[in-house]
Amino acid sequence: MKLGSLKEGGRDGTLVVVNRDLTRMMLASDIAPNLQAALDIWDKALPELQKLYDRLNSEGSLDARPFVASEMSSPLPRAFQWADGSAYLNHMRLVRKARGAEMPAGFDQEPLLYQGGSDGFIGPEDPIEISDDSWGIDFESEVAIITNDVPYGVTYEQAAEHIQLIMLCNDVSLRNIMRPELNKGFGFFQSKPASAFSPVCVTPDELGSHWNGRKISLPLITELNGNLFGCPNAGDDLTFDFCHLVQHAAMTRSLGAGTIIGSGTVSNKNPDVGSSCIQEKRMIETIEIGEPETPFLQFGDRVRITMIDPKSGQPIFGAIDCKVVTK
Repeated sequence: MKLGSLKEGGRDGTLVVVNRDLTRMMLASDIAPNLQAALDIWDKALPELQKLYDRLNSEGSLDARPFVASEMSSPLPRAFQWADGSAYLNHMRLVRKARGAEMPAGFDQEPLLYQGGSDGFIGPEDPIEISDDSWGIDFESEVAIITNDVPYGVTYEQAAEHIQLIMLCNDVSLRNIMRPELNKGFGFFQSKPASAFSPVCVTPDELGSHWNGRKISLPLITELNGNLFGCPNAGDDLTFDFCHLVQHAAMTRSLGAGTIIGSGTVSNKNPDVGSSCIQEKRMIETIEIGEPETPFLQFGDRVRITMIDPKSGQPIFGAIDCKVVTK
C-alpha cells in the first residue's frame, strides 16, 4: 500500500491512498483525516486503507484524482519524533575522518542516533531554503521508516513488527556549521535544517523480496543537476539494520506512533557506485588526490533521490526533487 499527504488540510495535511504506479490517488479522510491520525489507530485503519488501495488499483471507475507530486507534503508533514541514525560505518568512517574526529567508542557494537527537528519537514518538491550558501549545503540520501507504538525495551526480534511504513529521506546538512557545533560536545542543531521525505511512504509488502523485515536491498539513486551522483545499494554494507535502530531508540523509553527513524547516509565500500552525500565524495577525493574537488551545493542546484522497482522500472516512492534557493 502507498500513502501520502496532500498539502491541503492544515499543518498535518490530508491523508490519501495512492495507486501502485503513482498516477492516481483518493482521499482517505473518511478513514483518518491525516497519516498521524491513522497511525494512532493503526490496527483499525490499516485494513480499511488496504481495501481502498486494492480498489484503487483494480477499478478504473473510482472517484480518483491524478497524483501530482508537487501537491504533496512529506508523508508526515511534521512528526512527534524524528531520530536519524548512522547505520553505514563506511560513511561514518569517511565523514569523521573529514572532520578530524575519531570513531566513537563502541561504534561497531551499537548504532548512533541523533534527535532531529520534526516540527516541520520539506515537501518532496519544495525548495530547500538556506540563507547562505557558504554554510556548506549538503544532501544526505537515506531510507527511513515510520513506526506504530513501540514499547519500552523492545527486543531486536520484536522490532520488525513495529516497522509499519518505509520512505526515502534527504537529511539536509550544513557542513561548515556542523564541525564547530559538534566541537561544543552537545550534538547537531543549527547544522540540521528541515529534512525532506518522498511523496509517498509504503507498507513493507510493496517491496516484496527486496525487504527482509529489517532492510531494503535496492539501489538508492541520487542525481545532482540531472547527473548521476551515486547509486549504492541500501542493503549492502549496512552495519545496523532498522531492527537495531528501533531497539536502540526504545532502550530506555517507548516510542509513540508516527516516530520516524532514518538509516543515515546510504554508503557502500565499493567506490564505483558513488556516494549519497557530497561530504563523503569530498573525503574520497581527499584520500585519492590530496584535496576535495566537488563543491557543496550552491543556490540553483537540484537534488533528486529515487529508488526504482526492478520489475516495473518505475519509482517505488516517487522522487524527492528539491532545488536549493535563497531564504
